[in-house]
Amino acid sequence: MDKVNFVKNGELRLPPGFRFHPTDEELVLQYLKRKVFSCPLPASIIPELHVCKSDPWDLPGDLEQERYFFSTKVAKYPNGNRSNRATNSGYWKATGLDKQIVTSKGNNQVVGMKKTLVFYRGKPPNGSRTDWIMHEYRLILNASQSQSHVVPMENWVLCRIFLKRRIGAKNGEESNSKVVFYDFLAQNKTDSSSSVASGITHESDEHEESSSSNTFPYTIRRKP
Repeated sequence: MDKVNFVKNGELRLPPGFRFHPTDEELVLQYLKRKVFSCPLPASIIPELHVCKSDPWDLPGDLEQERYFFSTKVAKYPNGNRSNRATNSGYWKATGLDKQIVTSKGNNQVVGMKKTLVFYRGKPPNGSRTDWIMHEYRLILNASQSQSHVVPMENWVLCRIFLKRRIGAKNGEESNSKVVFYDFLAQNKTDSSSSVASGITHESDEHEESSSSNTFPYTIRRKP
C-alpha cells in the first residue's frame, strides 16, 4: 500500500484531529537519518526547501504552528565550513551552545546535534532581533558509519521554525493588565467604630468573636 503524501505545494496538510509533534530523537533517527541515507520515511510529512532563500514569514505553512523542513546547508565561502544563513530581509544567527541529541535506549549514544538560531532583520552586525526561532538538527555518524562505503552525498539538515510567543502577549504586543483590588464583603455599619473607608476595614473589639464582618481582598484582573 502506497504511503499518503501529506505535503501539498510545500505545505503540511494533515487530516482534522491529527498533529505532528515529534521528539528531538524521533526527528533525528526516524526522519533526518533516513533522509540522509535515502531510506523510506515513516510518512511524507516534511517538505524539502532551502529555508534561507525565504524570510521565515514567507515559508509555506501555518505561521501560527511549528513548521518542519528538510534543507541542505550552503557554504558561506567556497573553502569554508560556515553556512550561509542570509535571507532577503535579514539573517539567522546562532545563539547558545549546540545541544546533543542522545538515544533513549540506555546507552546514551549521541545521534545528532540541535542548533538554536534567532532571526534578525537587516544586515549584520546591526540587525534587529525578532521572535522567529529555528532549531537546526544535524546527524552525527558513528565510527562504523563514517568508515562505511555508504557516504551521504548531500549535507541534509532538518529545520523546525516557529514564532516565539511572549507570555501574556497577543498579536506581538506585551500585556499591560492591571491588578485592581475590590472588597466584596465589606458591610456598612452605623457604628463608627466599624466603618469602612477607602477599602480599608478598621478592626473592632469583636474581631475574634465573629468573622462575618471581616473583609477579604479579592483580586480581579482587568484588561486595559
